[in-house]
Amino acid sequence: MKAGSCWAPRSTCPWTSPRTSCSSCATRCWPSNPECRYVASSSKDGSVRVWDTAVGRCERILTGHTQSVTCLRWGGDGLLYSASQDRTIKVWRAHDGMLCRTLQGHGHWVNTMALSTDYALRTGAFDPAEASVNAQDLQGSSQELKERALSRYNLVRGQGPERLVSGSDDFTLFLWSPAEDKKPLARMTGHQALINQVLFSADSRIIASASFDKSIKLWDGRTGKYLASLRGHVAAVYQIAWSADSRLLVSGSSDSTLKVWDVKAQKLVTDLPGHADEVYAVDWSPDGQRVASGGKDKCLRITVLLDMWSMGHQHHLGTC
Repeated sequence: MKAGSCWAPRSTCPWTSPRTSCSSCATRCWPSNPECRYVASSSKDGSVRVWDTAVGRCERILTGHTQSVTCLRWGGDGLLYSASQDRTIKVWRAHDGMLCRTLQGHGHWVNTMALSTDYALRTGAFDPAEASVNAQDLQGSSQELKERALSRYNLVRGQGPERLVSGSDDFTLFLWSPAEDKKPLARMTGHQALINQVLFSADSRIIASASFDKSIKLWDGRTGKYLASLRGHVAAVYQIAWSADSRLLVSGSSDSTLKVWDVKAQKLVTDLPGHADEVYAVDWSPDGQRVASGGKDKCLRITVLLDMWSMGHQHHLGTC
């Protein structure tokens, strides 16, 4: 699979291949994009492009960053967020590409972002290619389907504006309410090395951050207050993933291990059997029964309770 290509799950051929170097991608959320047509991509040239995947055409180019764009998030409030090595986060109005505001505060590259609505936007069937669809959900006009999806999304996301958390090479995180203010709600300090990933729990009550300082830190999802540190890895923690019920957290590390944590007890539950080298990517299935992980050993491992199988790749895996 080439970077920047759009693929059909049942096909070995891409629908379209944008002709620009891509550093990050984000799809538009279901309520406003039921046909799943639109995807945003970012590049080292500092631009963000919005693509219509149905025709393989770039709809608009968003410019304003002065260095490489490292991360994109497409929110549920009609906003598109881009983070950059220029130390800023830009907030764009998705439907017309208008720049709403620029969020500033980080002292180095912004590496990672997460939205309080991420889980509501991404949750779906474990195997989309084989999943059954309730015909009742597809009855009505396109507008009625959009309204129904939006109603469900708002029910899941809860009250209050969408929150954004960002992590940086400057060892800090910032919590924002981008739709309301360009000033951060909180500056979150404590990590002793650059931050690799940050994620809201499914219920958006807790933020978890993974760092090169070998730790995972937990923060209050509304105030940014520090809650706890999870320690056990002996090398950098690259990625983390929440279970659907927000009770458990899985982490993948440079030390080749996967660890499952009980968030309420703030203790290690178990080590998942293992990779032979660094673990670069990890994710949890929406049904809570499977953990997928990939890494430098060229294996994709799917752990189901005590069972595990792997599929071989010819190069190391960078994301799941």
